[in-house]
Amino acid sequence: MPLYIDIHELGKVTAEDVAKAHAADVKLQVQYGVEYLKYWFNESCGKAFCLVNAPNPEAAYRVHREAHGMVAEKLIEVQPEIAESFLGATEVNPWGAVLLPGGKPDERDPGIRTVLFTDIVGSTCLTQQLGDEAAMDLVRLHDTVVRKALADSDGREVKHTGDGIMASFVSAVAAIKSATQVARDLAKHRRSDPECPLKVRIGIASGEPVERHGDIFGSTVQMAARLCSCAEAEQILVSNVVAELCAGKKFRFQDLGDLTLKGFDSPVRAHAVAWPDE
Repeated sequence: MPLYIDIHELGKVTAEDVAKAHAADVKLQVQYGVEYLKYWFNESCGKAFCLVNAPNPEAAYRVHREAHGMVAEKLIEVQPEIAESFLGATEVNPWGAVLLPGGKPDERDPGIRTVLFTDIVGSTCLTQQLGDEAAMDLVRLHDTVVRKALADSDGREVKHTGDGIMASFVSAVAAIKSATQVARDLAKHRRSDPECPLKVRIGIASGEPVERHGDIFGSTVQMAARLCSCAEAEQILVSNVVAELCAGKKFRFQDLGDLTLKGFDSPVRAHAVAWPDE
């Protein structure tokens, strides 16, 4: 049965209101062959996101409509492995609300995720210069360094891109910690092996799970990828949202102003992360 994520623009509602609505869904859903699995609630902006198995979109909409009337504005089909890669195998409270990993007891997960891309600088040229085997050794070194940083900051690898890795984080702070760890570890490796040419660029963006382009984390993924492609060697570029989420966390950013990114109608404000090589 297809798996969907929906998005609700609820306005001023409480966590209790959403919990009651979910309970009403669960009570009614069997009549239409639907299973509302869990939900994320961002109380600060009045948005909720539901994960649901349903035979078709109309069945999912019908349960919401008849159970409480709070029908979703959007509903998209997702692959289970993709949903888990971005959102994680999350715990829920007794009312079906997803809990924030590593948060306080019963602290609800708002559904925001931070996406990170790494990219090996000049990977094609390195292959031409060094040969396939030596170039693959550099890729393996990159993968080892990045995966260790992800593990240390609770990041989840979504996929390997051939010359980089795409990852998802619950916390924007954790994403930047992971990115700076990658940068420092590679700089340390180059110091120990001056002939090692491995350098990376990194792009980071944050957003909600269902956005435009009919895909989970659609524009957030695209923004992180575009920021990565715009970054210089050893540079970490982040979106303005990421910088705002990390305010007061002792990171230092250089405001680069608005960047024109391919595929985005309006310029995107970007920041470079300062990462002193310790």
